[in-house]
Amino acid sequence: ILTSLKAKKPDVVFFGGMDAVAGPMLRQMKQLGISAKFVGGDGICTGELPKLSAGTMADEQVVCAEAGGVEGESKKSLDDFKAKFKAKYKADVQIYAPYVYDAVNVMVDAMVKAGSAEPAKYLPVLAKTDGYKGVTGTISFDSKGDIKNGALTLFTYKSGSRQQIAVVR
Repeated sequence: ILTSLKAKKPDVVFFGGMDAVAGPMLRQMKQLGISAKFVGGDGICTGELPKLSAGTMADEQVVCAEAGGVEGESKKSLDDFKAKFKAKYKADVQIYAPYVYDAVNVMVDAMVKAGSAEPAKYLPVLAKTDGYKGVTGTISFDSKGDIKNGALTLFTYKSGSRQQIAVVR
């Protein structure tokens, strides 16, 4: 695939897979002289990608996105959550764990307010969640059930280290 792309001189290569394939692909891009940006989702947004690419990634060549994003005042509550988790379990928090933690607590809050764990009773309460203070920020849903003010975090790599570019809402 990359051999046929080389002749087209792409500015960007979008990759929808995982780091185990992205790393070797970046090595092949370098071998073929393709210097295009390499863009993908959370599957390539890992600490392993620089190792899997065997040092062939140029600084800021890779841009990846993860769902969610914490900034401002919410950063302290997330940092506290991570520190408590690390102290208790002797392991780092995995990527989406804080969001799952908040999701479960939002459901529990709706069940408590509804006085029931029966979906028919708590789901209407859950749908009206507005202003719930979670470790990832304030959680509210719109009329379609989507999270209000949702975020996406963009990262790049410099000197083999992942660095945040921005939180986009």
